[in-house]
Amino acid sequence: MAISDHVNLEQFMEGLKRRNPGEIEFQQAVYEVASNVFDYIADKEVYHDEQILRRIAEPDRVVSFRVCWEDDNGNIRVQRGWRVQNNNSIGPYKGGLRFHPSVNQSILKFLAFEQTFKNSLTGLPMGGAKGGANFNPKGKSPREVMRFCQSFMNELYRHIGEDTDIPAGDIGVGAREIGYLFGQYKRLTNRFVGVLTGKGMEFGGSPIRTEATGYGTVYFMESMLTNVKDSVEGKRCLVSGSGNVAQYAVEKINQLGGKVVTLSDSSGFIYDPNGVDEEKLAWVMDLKNVRRGRLSEYAEEFGCAHQAGRPWDVEADLAFPCATQNEISTEEAKVLIKNGIRGVSEGANMPTEQNGIHAFTEARILFAPSKAANAGGVAVSGLEMSQNSARITWKEEELQKLLLDIMTGIHDRCAEHGRTSGDDYIDYVKGANIAAFIKVADAMLAYGVV
Repeated sequence: MAISDHVNLEQFMEGLKRRNPGEIEFQQAVYEVASNVFDYIADKEVYHDEQILRRIAEPDRVVSFRVCWEDDNGNIRVQRGWRVQNNNSIGPYKGGLRFHPSVNQSILKFLAFEQTFKNSLTGLPMGGAKGGANFNPKGKSPREVMRFCQSFMNELYRHIGEDTDIPAGDIGVGAREIGYLFGQYKRLTNRFVGVLTGKGMEFGGSPIRTEATGYGTVYFMESMLTNVKDSVEGKRCLVSGSGNVAQYAVEKINQLGGKVVTLSDSSGFIYDPNGVDEEKLAWVMDLKNVRRGRLSEYAEEFGCAHQAGRPWDVEADLAFPCATQNEISTEEAKVLIKNGIRGVSEGANMPTEQNGIHAFTEARILFAPSKAANAGGVAVSGLEMSQNSARITWKEEELQKLLLDIMTGIHDRCAEHGRTSGDDYIDYVKGANIAAFIKVADAMLAYGVV
């Protein structure tokens, strides 16, 4: 096939949309990668001949199943569960489980596709997957959550294994849910193996797994700033969300000398010009992890502003979106740029709309895409897998160093492929997509057409 006969980006996306109608989030994720990769592979015949990008964008399998459970009032409830196994070319499938009413096949396909590239960037042998259910653990009793998790695992266990597919937690799936899921897997199979990560320390978990995504997001920002002879120290920082990722992003920002002035949840956001210091962060952790309260209580406790919406019109130096996908619109990205934002590091999965990403890169903002910036969580999950396989637990200081080394390595790989000839600006989106693609694509070439 001559290079001129290759399909172009628009033709590729038209075909993808025909095959995946209505799956807006999945289409967005594939476009974000393909828009960079198509330029890279333009003169590389083998990737076209072997249809590598189309094959990566077609999940190996999508498993959908019914989950029946009984609530505390004796009512039978029915949810839908999924596991999307996208690609295992460089290792067993690896990716989280999400329990949230918004979960659907499109969102999970986007997350599994993104996970494939994120895992590639870590340098660890892990493929990409994602799963979950349209179940909302909020407002449910612990026994209801337990019964749902057990019913969910009654089907999921058929499709996972320590050398096949190793799920972890995600939104709505924390330590409690992982415990229930692992307990049911062990009961069904009579095997004690590392089939889930994010486990409790009592039964095979790893130190700093809880902190890893938030820490890694900040480490990536520090690497970008170090590259331009700057640092997080002294910077005013916007953080969205108030869950696990946001909490530990705040902790690491504080440790590096920055000041976090916002947090958010579904009720709105708080603006604390004095900063969310160590004492206030401990209060937030108790509020969110134990009492399951709202951030409006923070505003009352510490006498600061609370308002509806998202925090992106507050003036600051750095932004860390750590809540959910598409939480920074194109208009909000432009507001951040107008207000002088210098860097954005994505702690959540794909939290910036596509045109918002373009606005950041066109304005030459330091922009770390989620597949690179929030890879710390899955990196430590990979290290937990290694510890489980060897029946050992590494010390926290060893894991802290490994996490920092992995995030620095991801930054350097992105920088290598994101540099433009004759220009000092690094397009980290382009660099992340190309670096991740090369590893997965070359493994697929080695296997032939499978």
